[in-house]
Amino acid sequence: MRDVYEPGHRSAASQWAPLARLIERERRLGLWAQRRGAFAHFAYEFVRFGIKQGWACLFGALMLAVLLATHFWYPAHAPLARYDFLVLAAVVIQAGMLAAGLETLEEAKVIFAFHIIGTAMEIFKTSVGSWVYPEPGLLKLWGVPLFSGFMYAAVGSYLARVWRLFDFEFTRHPPLWAVELLALAIYVNFFAHHYLPDIRLLLFVAAALIFSRTWIYYRVWETHRSMPLLLGLTLVATFIWFAENLGTFAHAWSYPSQSAAWTLVPLTKLGAWFLLMLISYALVALIQGVRQHRPSAL
Repeated sequence: MRDVYEPGHRSAASQWAPLARLIERERRLGLWAQRRGAFAHFAYEFVRFGIKQGWACLFGALMLAVLLATHFWYPAHAPLARYDFLVLAAVVIQAGMLAAGLETLEEAKVIFAFHIIGTAMEIFKTSVGSWVYPEPGLLKLWGVPLFSGFMYAAVGSYLARVWRLFDFEFTRHPPLWAVELLALAIYVNFFAHHYLPDIRLLLFVAAALIFSRTWIYYRVWETHRSMPLLLGLTLVATFIWFAENLGTFAHAWSYPSQSAAWTLVPLTKLGAWFLLMLISYALVALIQGVRQHRPSAL
């Protein structure tokens, strides 16, 4: 896939059947807000931004909702273990999203890739005691319930969807080979640092150097807004940290520090999620391609 391609002008909503019929109606609403003045225009874009983010998070939000619902209401003596129910629920959500046109086939491929990568990481990390899955279940690999891979897949799903919804463009983006090498080094270090010196500080420095001049341009409505890419990745990592707190609160998995009672996930995990975001970003960028921002094309 090419690193750079010419920008298109088709609405990202046209790729999802439930949204396609709303494009013209939504465009008229935006024009109305624009005519009402700067405040109405800002309010419209602010709400539109939130709706787009919510749509991009759809798979992850549904998974998190199931985790919390089963924590509070799943029968204690049900014949089907809660972990097994979560696996089946994840598969049903995926199938339902594809059948209803809420997810594209390309996004499903991204989710599958992340599921494999995430499951491999989970098997290793639980074997060295980084965290545990305390509940019983049949649908497990080496003690890791299969729904865990879907939690990583939710990150990939979000990135793939948000990339389209916000029509991502970039300036001074590093070559993809450099991004992929960084992602590979991060993934290897997730395993190797248990036996060799941990190089995550070097990885943070490498990420800062590689992306220091990269800006991401995202289109909420008609105009592209911009921010440093590193800031965007940090914000997403922070959001995932909050979601992880909800996941551990729901006892889907637990860290050693939470064995006696639930506590907040340590803030140091933000760094780990930032590095994971870089792996996710590298995979999605490879699939989606990186579009160069050209103001003259707006």
